Amino acid sequence: MPRVRNVFVVLKRELMSYFESPVAYVFMVFFLLLIGFLTFSVSRLYERNMADLQPFFFWYPWVFLILVPAATMGLWAEERDTGTIELLLTMPITLAEALLGKFLASWLFMAIAIALTFPVVVTVAILGDPDMGAVIGGYVGTLMLAGACAAIGMLTSSMTRSQVISYVISFTICLVLLLAGWEPITGFFSKWAPAWLVDTVAAFSFIPHFEALRRGVVDLRDIAYYTSIIVFMLFATHIVVENRKSA
Repeated sequence: MPRVRNVFVVLKRELMSYFESPVAYVFMVFFLLLIGFLTFSVSRLYERNMADLQPFFFWYPWVFLILVPAATMGLWAEERDTGTIELLLTMPITLAEALLGKFLASWLFMAIAIALTFPVVVTVAILGDPDMGAVIGGYVGTLMLAGACAAIGMLTSSMTRSQVISYVISFTICLVLLLAGWEPITGFFSKWAPAWLVDTVAAFSFIPHFEALRRGVVDLRDIAYYTSIIVFMLFATHIVVENRKSA
């Protein structure tokens, strides 16, 4: 059973490593600029004359597709490249504690970036009367999606010492999981495949679960889906790191 104190030590170490370099600030500025551009310039949030944040949350999966692999590609790859992974694994902590601390640090880092978008919510609330249930659901879905993408990024980072390769693999996996539930993809399958196969492909996608939460429907099945993705990816990362440690 992971000890909370040790997990917190690793979490603090990883979170500080983000903010001790320009990476955190570049990431957050680019994240906020990209979300703002897509929301206000592409989706034209204000011109719609509707007090809702659906266009705002719509872009998160695609922004995460680009940015989350970049934020997580160094979690293990950099440790292997610099040789500090041996030092980390000889500390009086378990591998599970190290994994959990690294994951929570990356997730918390993205949660901070997401929290910085609060002025959008405040502005819409001042100008109109948005459905706060949908807003809360949208943020819950966004946080769960960020966690799933972070877990995928951590797995790919543990597979190689090259951060570029980690980014490409993580980007590809996240893209597949996003497109699996995209209507053109499911429409393509529905033309020749049985309904159960179409439903199976869509069930593995991030999009349907995110869309349900974005509408304000906080269903435990959607939360369980993202939790399952996170747990599976952390378990797979544990296996990869353990095998590389014993090799």
